[in-house]
Amino acid sequence: MTKTFTENKLFQRITFAHHALSIGEYERCRFDTCIFSTTDLSGINFVECEFTNCDLSLAKVTNTVFREVIFTGCKLLGVHFDESNKFSFSAAFDHCQLKLAAFYTMNLKNIQFTECNLQEVDFSDANLTGVRFDHCDLSGAIFKNSVLERSDFRTAYNYSINPEMNRMKKAKFSMAGLAGLLDKYKIEIE
Repeated sequence: MTKTFTENKLFQRITFAHHALSIGEYERCRFDTCIFSTTDLSGINFVECEFTNCDLSLAKVTNTVFREVIFTGCKLLGVHFDESNKFSFSAAFDHCQLKLAAFYTMNLKNIQFTECNLQEVDFSDANLTGVRFDHCDLSGAIFKNSVLERSDFRTAYNYSINPEMNRMKKAKFSMAGLAGLLDKYKIEIE
């Protein structure tokens, strides 16, 4: 099978369920208001690409490369990033819906999530060193055996993190968010 190489191209208002994206490498491409929902993106390489107002909900990303990718205003519901190529994963998420997504065992060092819905996202066994959760909803997010060192939760909300089950040296929290660290004790804080 021949792989395509596409560079500096704008893809706009395309429903990829009807027009499959060719397997290959997409470098510095922009995807604007495209629908990838339930699409198989396995084996595709996205390098320095931007996704704006796209729907990638339940997209299959087995061995997909996301390197220096920016997602802005995207729906990424239930995407299993943990099945993508973990070696080169680097992305930024701004105003995205990531509910039920999975980052299990991934290296997410220094990634930024800005005003994202991260409800019920699985961060188990992930390296979140230096990650910034800027005004993110972390209701039901799973942090188990996660490395949270130097992570910034100061403006995040609705999280519940067990300090005994995660590495948290120098992680940053606001006073208002401390209750999320004490949930397991079932104490009342006023």
